Amino acid sequence: MSSGASGEVRVVLATRNPHKVGEFAELLRGFGVTVVPLSEFPGAGDVVEDRPTFHGNAAKKAEAAAAATGLPALADDSGLEVDALGGAPGVRSARFAGVDADDAANRRHLVECMADVPDGDRDARFRCVLALAMPDGETRFAEGACEGRILREERGSGGFGYDPLFVPAGETRTFAEMASTDKDARSHRGQAVRRAGSLFEGLKAAGPRGQGRGAA
Repeated sequence: MSSGASGEVRVVLATRNPHKVGEFAELLRGFGVTVVPLSEFPGAGDVVEDRPTFHGNAAKKAEAAAAATGLPALADDSGLEVDALGGAPGVRSARFAGVDADDAANRRHLVECMADVPDGDRDARFRCVLALAMPDGETRFAEGACEGRILREERGSGGFGYDPLFVPAGETRTFAEMASTDKDARSHRGQAVRRAGSLFEGLKAAGPRGQGRGAA
């Protein structure tokens, strides 16, 4: 692990998604953690998310990033579970409309799949599993979930993924209509990060373990 004079620690985030990098950087700031994007390590290859569970995919990504960079690595596997679709798209949330689908295509596909689902049967949840992998091979987990419902039409221009279609329980706004601070207070990732607080405190207590390798 790398630690600066201020006591902050550097953790590589095992994603190339700029939306996730920004969201996690904001969420982790209060824990004294500096997020290092995986893009700063050209030698770190992409990981195929082929495990059948959120835990499996998160662990695979975090452990590969820790091995490639020599830094503690944080990865999440998150997805949307829709009750009327038997829990789909689940671990395939990013590929719901096909392997090369973008967020807009996935949202369109979800709307189409739920066209005949009554308003009272549109319950869903966002689920997040965080994996924090150390270069020595230890991996720990934290989880978060946010219950809500799926709309028939998109609302809002913020967020990413399925945010314009998801209204969290007790709210009238979609995630895409919320300020980032409001979303973070309710979201599955926000919950998982707060539950992982003790893991980050443990990193700071452990002290410096090097600067990592291969950073651009």
